[in-house]
Amino acid sequence: MLNIKMLKPYYVKEDKRFIRVVLAYQYFSLFIDQELYQFVPMESREIIIDRNRKRVHNVFDIFVFQRGKKIVYVSVADLLALPEFITHLDSIVSPYYDDDEQLEGQGNMNEANELIQELEKENLRRLIDRAIDEDDREAFAQLTKLWNKLDREQSSHS
Repeated sequence: MLNIKMLKPYYVKEDKRFIRVVLAYQYFSLFIDQELYQFVPMESREIIIDRNRKRVHNVFDIFVFQRGKKIVYVSVADLLALPEFITHLDSIVSPYYDDDEQLEGQGNMNEANELIQELEKENLRRLIDRAIDEDDREAFAQLTKLWNKLDREQSSHS
């Protein structure tokens, strides 16, 4: 059974395509069957995240962990099966994602809010038409008052 004791980057290196979390001896350790093992940079020594896909690129790489004379080999894929590993890794790399990637989500929210306002206005228009068809003067007066209020609010936001 694997558990993360500590996962801190020695340093993080980035370029246009990848975020590289470089690991070192004192910064990464695991409990394997309740025994503490330290990371040893013998084979792979970094976790590479693809910026575009926001996924680990080097899932088949092997990390080496040592406890005394015992050596254990753990693949990145095995580590990714641990929710706590993913949480640690995400907290390390999230500051390195581009700001415009985060802003893109905000733009989508603005578009969604505009669409909702437009749908509400169309629904109100249908309710006004129904009040006219049914000769319901009271409903017509309330709905047109609401329509005018919405129209003023939208004009002031534009």
